[in-house]
Amino acid sequence: MASVGSVEPGARSELTVVEDAVCTFCGCVCDDIDLTVENNHITQAQRACVLGKAWFLNHAIDDRPSCLIDGQPAGLEDGYQRAAEILTGGKYPIVYGLSDSPCEAQRVAVSIVDWIDGTIDTTTSVCHGPSGMAFQGVGEVTCTLGEVANRGDFIMFWGSNPAESHPRHFTKYSLMPKGMFVPNGRKDRTCVIVDVRKTKSAKAADIFLQIKPRKDFEALWTLRALAKGIELDARQVESETGIELSVWQDLMDRMKAAKFGVIFFGMGLTMTRGKHANSEALLALTRDLNAYTRFTAKPNRGHGNVTGADNVVAWRTGYPFGVNHNRGYPRFNPGEYTTSDTLARGEADCGMMIACDPMANFSQPAREHLASIPYIALDSKETPTTRAATVAFTVATYGINAPGTVYRMDDVPIPLRPAFKSPHPSDFEVLSNIETRVKAIRGVRS
Repeated sequence: MASVGSVEPGARSELTVVEDAVCTFCGCVCDDIDLTVENNHITQAQRACVLGKAWFLNHAIDDRPSCLIDGQPAGLEDGYQRAAEILTGGKYPIVYGLSDSPCEAQRVAVSIVDWIDGTIDTTTSVCHGPSGMAFQGVGEVTCTLGEVANRGDFIMFWGSNPAESHPRHFTKYSLMPKGMFVPNGRKDRTCVIVDVRKTKSAKAADIFLQIKPRKDFEALWTLRALAKGIELDARQVESETGIELSVWQDLMDRMKAAKFGVIFFGMGLTMTRGKHANSEALLALTRDLNAYTRFTAKPNRGHGNVTGADNVVAWRTGYPFGVNHNRGYPRFNPGEYTTSDTLARGEADCGMMIACDPMANFSQPAREHLASIPYIALDSKETPTTRAATVAFTVATYGINAPGTVYRMDDVPIPLRPAFKSPHPSDFEVLSNIETRVKAIRGVRS
């Protein structure tokens, strides 16, 4: 692959094909995309799904200045210094986002939080945070997506709709691939989908169970009881879950008969009534089933590197998200140190938002408080969050313009292969420069 530079007016068109590029739109992180690049514009994205094609083909370099201070164009050096002054000048600084940044940038962000005795949180806290809590309480029986493709003969999706959220999940990893131990692909697999509504994914299922809303916990404990051979009241089961006991029994018999079962679960499980208790029940069910056969569970993660964010923050602090350093050591307490809560309660007095848009999706009290405090925003595009920021950096898009490492939803690290360079700095460059100035203000020798 040859990198593509800027093309002078009237110059000959330069065309490059980037093989095995990585799509960072969703947690599938497909690494087999062939990109055709012409004059710093992607014209083709072979093998990409509909979401991936939109991600690549609609990509354009933002013509905003690389740095804005109080809404006015400014030099990068001035921006780095102002950002460092904001972060070191507060009593309760927060850093949030990171799910659309490479791991190298995430590592620097954690270091900055350590220097300023702040709180770091990722978008996990508003999606699969309950799963992270459940992993600590119950543990996780896990596998890679490659194992699913080659071994999985019983595939269940609970509260997840991959047909719309992860369009290549079925075809590349879970249902369609012809694998080493499932040579006939889809014909060798049983697909079960459990949800509160009939989604587009339900069309792909051999068995679709539409349970009552907010009854995931009861349904999972019904399956746990059946796995242990405990006798249940048929009328109570149907009243609680909306599904007949005989149907649950048939499902459990199929699960025990599987050679390699996998349960993928989404926000339909983690962000409804029960939250981490739901995730704990599903993980415990998976553990129970390993007394009979091989069974694993994996969360269907959304953002391209949200899994990487959890990994990096856990490496550096011991906890996956919502970590406070105010006492000089890491403390973890979801609800107390998670960003949506610290903002809604008016506790944070400055912050840095990295590759996220809380101004568009947080609660009204949280948005109002964020708008009232000085904060820094890093994003490759203009958002409500960058518009209201004291210091806003326009950064290169990871995967398309900037290199680095991301983690697929199954915790497999994948190196990025950028298509062409951006005139804007990367997340890593911006955060590294801010960290240097933070250390200087703190009197730390490099």
